[in-house]
Amino acid sequence: MGGIGKTALAVEAAHRARGKGWFPGGTLFVDLRGYDDDPVTADQAVLALLDALGVRDRDLPPTTERQYDTYRELLAERRERTLLILDNASDPSQYLPLLPGTDCHRVLITSRDRPNALSIRLIDLETLDPEDSVSLVTRALHNTDERDDRAAREPDALRELADLCGHLPLALQIAAGMLRRRRHRSIASLVTEIREAGDPTSVLDGGSPGTDLYGRSLVLRPVLETSYRRLPADQARLLRLLCLAPGVETGTEAIAALADLDMEAALSLLEDLAATHLVTPVRGVDGSTGAMRWRLHDLVRVFGAGVVAGDAGLREEEKAARERVLGFYCRWAEAADDRLKWLPGRRMPELFGDRAGALAWFDGERAGLVAAVGWAREERFAEAGVRLALCLAAYLDWRRYFDDGISVADAARVAAQGSGDRFHEAGAWNNLGLAMQEVGREGEAIEAHTRARDLYRATGNRDDEAMAWNNLGLALWEAGQAGKAIEAHTRARDLYQAAGERRGEADAWTSLGSALRQAGQAGEAIEAHTRARDLYRATGDRHREGLAWYNLGLALWHTGRVEEAIEAYGKDLQICREFEDWYGEGHTLHNLALAHEESHHPAEARSAYLQAADAYTRANAPTEAARVRNRAAELPE
Repeated sequence: MGGIGKTALAVEAAHRARGKGWFPGGTLFVDLRGYDDDPVTADQAVLALLDALGVRDRDLPPTTERQYDTYRELLAERRERTLLILDNASDPSQYLPLLPGTDCHRVLITSRDRPNALSIRLIDLETLDPEDSVSLVTRALHNTDERDDRAAREPDALRELADLCGHLPLALQIAAGMLRRRRHRSIASLVTEIREAGDPTSVLDGGSPGTDLYGRSLVLRPVLETSYRRLPADQARLLRLLCLAPGVETGTEAIAALADLDMEAALSLLEDLAATHLVTPVRGVDGSTGAMRWRLHDLVRVFGAGVVAGDAGLREEEKAARERVLGFYCRWAEAADDRLKWLPGRRMPELFGDRAGALAWFDGERAGLVAAVGWAREERFAEAGVRLALCLAAYLDWRRYFDDGISVADAARVAAQGSGDRFHEAGAWNNLGLAMQEVGREGEAIEAHTRARDLYRATGNRDDEAMAWNNLGLALWEAGQAGKAIEAHTRARDLYQAAGERRGEADAWTSLGSALRQAGQAGEAIEAHTRARDLYRATGDRHREGLAWYNLGLALWHTGRVEEAIEAYGKDLQICREFEDWYGEGHTLHNLALAHEESHHPAEARSAYLQAADAYTRANAPTEAARVRNRAAELPE
């Protein structure tokens, strides 16, 4: 893409190659200005090359055809290998007539476009690695003034500046120039200015130090504008819409929905945009085109959003596109959520044949899904955003993305509240409370579940009121209020029993058993967990049956029945592995290790701890993994 450093790299490579004696015939350089309003033609370029080769004035052939002939003859006669750099080409017609008719010499071409139709070796340039970005700015400051130690004093601000520049060499070069001129100001001050502006190009272009070593203006927005203006209308439209897509990367199917195109048409346009380096393809794990994802550079995204914001017609086009992609996400997320919650005997959900497929889809689209829920704060997208948020709750909890869970639930709460939808507001409060519990914010979780309970009661929905009572009890239990938790779980159990809702009753027995165990009533806890296990088994909820076995093992262990506890943990361990519930497996193995320690079996305990560490690692729980690994190391050999 523009600003990636193509010319700088080509010139630096040429200097190094000449230094090694690879090109004793020297280097010829022509700037074709392919992205200016008046690009250099091959006919114009050949005149410059002939001049460099010593053919000028009266020696210059009178016709264009003879000029090309003379140029090729001179290169053919030139025995010393020469490097020809044709810089900034936008079309093959600019450079094809200039290629030498001999294999003695070498040609290096720079371009923003990928000429896939030609048999040319292609080298794609990406943005810099974060550490290289930091190094570039650090060296630029130090080379100007070796006393400039801002990079060493403000490493975090420098890293954020590199991120805001999108690790694009041109943007970093401009930022370094601004810092050199602002010698007595901090790096953090520039970071704050860019962040508050929201558009890095407006700040960087406003403070651009002028030109680079090649006499070119150091500006970002014109680089992006020229690339955008050259696009055909259909590609320009897709780029604008893609700049507004939720998430950093977007799948082909979601982009097709965004642009109201069929898959093949969307894929073809995306490939065209990739050839101009305005879009980067990111192939999915299975390598299929359907799994292909597409990424925009941050500065391209900001530029495209700015184009839309400045045109009323484009703003309406954007809103229609967002409605389409929300509809796409809702349909697929509802199907994936149904698959995660599916139990034997129920109708098989559409779109996903198994649980693994549903999880894989959620994993691939998570960033976009979470970002799209944020649109619910706008009235036009509120209903769809709330639907989407409710579909994400189980998945985000399963994968332990609790920060995302809080963000999604809160956006849904605000949207439902604004539209007066008390039922869905209750659901959002419920999901918010569950996520708050997981991150240790018990007080806020208690408040959230109390709000959910009151709203469900007001809407007359007894099943959901029972669920809210049960979740409120869990939050109270986490806060150490076992007595109040027992009351809440008992209320939930009674409501579920009255409604004949056996699975909900099983949930209430499970929670009640945990509260009873905390209150020191281990015998009653064993009975409660046994009831829960039997109800889960009767309803075919295999995964929750495993949870009941786990809780039963805890209660048995607390009463000194260690061997029975080990057997119960083994039952749960088998079920966790069936469902690839790595966090649950880690928990169970941890408790299994404690039971083995108590039974004076250190070898078995160590093995269980190490297996727990592996499971926690797979579950993205590094703190728990480190804790059990350290515990294993403390055991005697």
